[in-house]
Amino acid sequence: MRGEGQAHLFSSDFMEEKKPEQKPPVPSETQKPTIQSLQQKAKKLKVPFVDLAETHLIPEVSKVLPEAIAKRLNVLVIDNADGRLTLAMADPNDIVAIDDVRLKTKLPVTPVLVDPESLASAIKSVYGSGMEEMMKDVMADTADSMEVLEAEEEEEEVVIDTPIIRMVNQIIFRALESRASDIHIEAFEKDVTVRYRIDGVLHTVMNPPREFLPAIVSRIKIMSNLKIDEKRVPQDGRIHMLVKEMNRDIDLRVSTLPTLYGESVVMRILDRANMNVKLEALGINPEILEGWQKLAAHPHGIILITGPTGSGKSTTIYATLNLLNSAEDKLVTIEDPVEYSLKGVNQVPVNPRVGLTFATGLRAFLRQDPDIMMVGEIRDKETATIAMESALTGHLVLSTLHTNTSVGAITRLADMGIEPFLISATILGVMAQRLVRVICEKCKEPLAEAPPNLQKAFQDNGITQFTLMQGKGCVHCSQTGYRGRRGIYELFVPSAGLKRLISKDATEDVLADKAKEDGLKLLYVDGLHKVADGITTYEELLRVTSAEQE
Repeated sequence: MRGEGQAHLFSSDFMEEKKPEQKPPVPSETQKPTIQSLQQKAKKLKVPFVDLAETHLIPEVSKVLPEAIAKRLNVLVIDNADGRLTLAMADPNDIVAIDDVRLKTKLPVTPVLVDPESLASAIKSVYGSGMEEMMKDVMADTADSMEVLEAEEEEEEVVIDTPIIRMVNQIIFRALESRASDIHIEAFEKDVTVRYRIDGVLHTVMNPPREFLPAIVSRIKIMSNLKIDEKRVPQDGRIHMLVKEMNRDIDLRVSTLPTLYGESVVMRILDRANMNVKLEALGINPEILEGWQKLAAHPHGIILITGPTGSGKSTTIYATLNLLNSAEDKLVTIEDPVEYSLKGVNQVPVNPRVGLTFATGLRAFLRQDPDIMMVGEIRDKETATIAMESALTGHLVLSTLHTNTSVGAITRLADMGIEPFLISATILGVMAQRLVRVICEKCKEPLAEAPPNLQKAFQDNGITQFTLMQGKGCVHCSQTGYRGRRGIYELFVPSAGLKRLISKDATEDVLADKAKEDGLKLLYVDGLHKVADGITTYEELLRVTSAEQE
């Protein structure tokens, strides 16, 4: 049953669910139309042409026309000035559609020509991607099934009908379409909330009824080979899928958690296309990049990457492994879990149930004659001690820590009980990082004037030239003004003076002051340069960094 669920989902059944959501067909004469060809067509039709990619859509204005009518007619209201609607259409000659809109809204209509693909994206952006209609269909189709589910719940049996399978398939597929990094299915008293994390921010996409939860969770458990009848303890699993229409090879890392009102599920989307990412593609400041590459070239010692969950540490560490991976060196990693498979690297997944922890894995590594070792995370004194002893015996060790700053990694290790002399002797450098949202390239526009607090920040940090930008919101970025993320970094490389302070167990404040003296550029400062370059906004920088870093 489990094998059937996995194979069935990501072949024909999964793709069948996409058909109702395909973009409207483009007439053959305007296949892949250019802006110029559309402008010429608009001139012939004697109607205005509007580039939706450059248009700021206001959902409240567009929703003067009900969703069902907009999608049926393939039209979108993009303006409502002086009681006259501006109606975006792929075919402004469709008099029937114009009359329908006029009758429904009781307002005069001005049709404008738009690109058909942009129109489909705009409709999806304003009204959503069909989740509401799909959920209504599922509710209608599963009325009888829900009665059976409630009747059999005491016997730990769950009925999973095809409509529930469709719903789960669509939740996953829409997440991929939306560029989400995580899918959150959360149980509350009266309903269920499905949210996507897009560019680091959570967005609610649907609220299925409370009674759907057991069937949804059970379907996901089947797909990820988890125990359906175990609802009292957390479980972890994995789903592998090949989405042919997107040409994407995806892994979903699944985690279930018992909560007060039922099991909560989080699915982390791991795109295998990110496996071969290079350090140069991460947007690291050239000076910091050069320093990090020099650290990675050392034959022995420890280099660390720090930051909170979701700050891009895994991507950076995999990019570093790609840099180090060669036929001359043996690389071994121990991870929890192994997120991406790297050719030529011996990767070991943590398995506490059989006694395979980070510490025991590291001990075993030393008998494997490695040159470079990667530890997914240093969490305790035992792991840290073995990692540092390995660094002292001629190995290069890469790992991560959950600290807010690069200098904070030193005090975090001391708090674990590591001797200060051992820290100073082995730590080569620490890179802290965060991810900031990037201003959408399709709708970015200059900011008229820098606010006073930003002007002062530039002045305090010696930034004299800047080009400030902002995103006004468009179809391409779902009206957020941002699309994609980029890292901001700080690299802490202890000088001889700092190593003496570390050996004396100096406080974090003392170490930080000395590091700044030695030229450490904080995350905040690196982010300011990206604001000055028009890559992100000051508001976004303050969202991910502490104002105290100024």
